[in-house]
Amino acid sequence: MNWRGILNPKRRKELKKDLKVQEKQNLEVRDSLAMQRTKMANERTLLAYMRTATAMILAGLTFIKLFDDLFYIGIGLVSIPVGVVVAYFGYRRYNKQKLDLARNATLYSPTSPILAEVVAQEKADPDSDTPNTIA
Repeated sequence: MNWRGILNPKRRKELKKDLKVQEKQNLEVRDSLAMQRTKMANERTLLAYMRTATAMILAGLTFIKLFDDLFYIGIGLVSIPVGVVVAYFGYRRYNKQKLDLARNATLYSPTSPILAEVVAQEKADPDSDTPNTIA
């Protein structure tokens, strides 16, 4: 395409229309990728909690096993339950975030006509044999 075709008002109008459609599709891809990044960040946070809990439990066991001093044994006896609590808190937080993400994903509706039609068909016939490719 040359510059004269772009400067033509009719062609410019068609070009703007095409760009708006492309922009909507790009936004949907960006939203989908943002949701995937959020899910992966939630999983990384769970792994960090589990890593911390494991380190605290192992530190507690090490203090109990290696030291004969009552002070260090006390630190070990405190570290083990604290590690278990950290693991529980991390898992609970992960599940809460996961449910919130799933709820927000079901509230999201695509704006492009093709994806909106696919979602509308899936809502109308949820028992169809077609796999759900929008997630």
